[in-house]
Amino acid sequence: QVQLVESGGGAVQAGESLTLSCAMSGNTGSINLMAWFRQAPGKEREGVGVINRVGIRASADSVKGRFTISQDNATNTLYLRMNTLKPEDTAMYYCAGAHSLYVTNLWDRPSAYTYWGQGTQVTVSS
Repeated sequence: QVQLVESGGGAVQAGESLTLSCAMSGNTGSINLMAWFRQAPGKEREGVGVINRVGIRASADSVKGRFTISQDNATNTLYLRMNTLKPEDTAMYYCAGAHSLYVTNLWDRPSAYTYWGQGTQVTVSS
């Protein structure tokens, strides 16, 4: 089993930055693909970015150039650096893990991931 715990969310003004963290524990050696998703009230959960164990990344068009996903394999921590935040970035942010090593064009499907954290809220005001 794998446990994921997100942190770092908060309330900020538009244009500010936040860094989210996701601490992994348990059988972390089985996790090869990690992603960030977000879900706003009344909307479907959407993929924000993904990274695999060897550092291959992909991200949603809506966050390219503003958000950066990274990982520290030594501490089993996933990060999401969010710059130039906008009100439309307001959502609950979740980290997710999968056993697959490959970043495919299906990376943003929630069904591709086995493990999920409880989420951390990000609120951006204008």
